[in-house]
Amino acid sequence: MDTRRLAIDGAWEMTPRRFADDRGYFLEWFTDGAFGAASGHALDLRQANLSVSRTGVVRGVHFADVPPGQAKYVTCPSGAVVDVVVDIRVGSPTFGRWDSVLLDDQTHRAVYLAEGLGHAFVALEERSTVVYLCSATYNPAGEHGIDPLDPELAIPWADLDPRLAGHELVLSEKDTAAPRLAQARAAGLLPTWDEVSAYVRSLQENPDERTSR
Repeated sequence: MDTRRLAIDGAWEMTPRRFADDRGYFLEWFTDGAFGAASGHALDLRQANLSVSRTGVVRGVHFADVPPGQAKYVTCPSGAVVDVVVDIRVGSPTFGRWDSVLLDDQTHRAVYLAEGLGHAFVALEERSTVVYLCSATYNPAGEHGIDPLDPELAIPWADLDPRLAGHELVLSEKDTAAPRLAQARAAGLLPTWDEVSAYVRSLQENPDERTSR
């Protein structure tokens, strides 16, 4: 497993090594060793999600209250998406910035984003399938969103990949109605750099004493 740190602290790209023969190929899309070497702690797996989307569908930007937050390990076993990580931690040196990775069924890359980061993706092909390993179960009261079309974020969704040419972006009503980054900040919805850093540090230093999820 090869790892690459993204431009947003707390996010990594994970690229597995494929072993191919005349039958097909095999790969390990998650390994505890590679994950731990990057994040500094084990993945406390509490939920696994799967979504299927048509071309042009945008899901996100989603995030959860910290603690406990919801770290995600994301890959695309069928089709292709551009996965986007957004820094929504108030006080972070990269607050308001984003980075992206192409996830598809050719490279089988994965993205890990730690607690306190925003997550979104856009589907590039019909029936693009995304699976997530999550560190916490879904908690509606603690889940929030940011408008993915917020001009302050300036994510050029339609230009992230040539396959989106001619396709209309499709958002859920919930994501369309989500506040902009500045509005979420003013409402006190966003996590802070200090509280997220302290929480992630507690996972690294005391892996057996995690906040109850």
